[in-house]
Amino acid sequence: MSSISTTSPDADIILLPTGDGAVEIHAHRCILSAASPFFKTMFSLPQKDAGGIQVIPLPESPYVVDTLLQFIYPVPDPSISSLGELVDILAAATKYDCVAPLASLRRTLISPTFLREEPTRVYAIACRFDLQEEARISSRYTLDVNVLDCPLSEDLKHISAYSYHQLLDLHRRRGRAALDLLKAGDEIKCMQCNGNSFSVYSSPKWWSEFEKRAKEELRARPTTNVIFTMEFLCEVANAGGCVRCPGSVLNSHRYLTKLKESIDALPATI
Repeated sequence: MSSISTTSPDADIILLPTGDGAVEIHAHRCILSAASPFFKTMFSLPQKDAGGIQVIPLPESPYVVDTLLQFIYPVPDPSISSLGELVDILAAATKYDCVAPLASLRRTLISPTFLREEPTRVYAIACRFDLQEEARISSRYTLDVNVLDCPLSEDLKHISAYSYHQLLDLHRRRGRAALDLLKAGDEIKCMQCNGNSFSVYSSPKWWSEFEKRAKEELRARPTTNVIFTMEFLCEVANAGGCVRCPGSVLNSHRYLTKLKESIDALPATI
């Protein structure tokens, strides 16, 4: 642990965390009082002292107290490597009404790494602490995953059924709207599999395969991140066994681009 100070000679308060490895953390009333109305009130109450210095027992772990102090003191903000760590510190900052640390922690919560790797957990944490803007932002990133397939997270215990239903409703509504847009335009033609008078009213084989696979993908993850990739389009072009379908896919580039833009424009947040 890289503490703010355990032996500061000008400290006038001792914070005593709880748990294994607990150490006395020497701090300063003026800094804590300015950062937190909670601490300001706490310091006005009678407390047991040690050598004339007031001792404040805290139920949080040494790591949480130390990290929170690093956000409060005029030193570089510490790095937080996991959402588990962030939740504990966010809970402490909320409990002690530390406004400046809360602002930094909110930015950390919606950092690109957390949003990309664990968007559903980020959403749950944001809802737990009533961080509406962070919940809105993270809800967009949850579209990239199948929320019903995500690992069960302890963070979900702390959010309301309403908040969880909001997320499911976003996925369902956007998925349905995206499926409604999957219609072959008149320009979707293949000279071999639907280019004669007997098959002109049918879709090319590649489009039928595209539509089938895209619907499956959009029901699980209602975004365009997969269905317009070169890998996905190559697979559907070759799936029907028509030698001219790959060329038809290339010729349909403009239509596919417009389709992608239409899906991307659908409402994407709670």
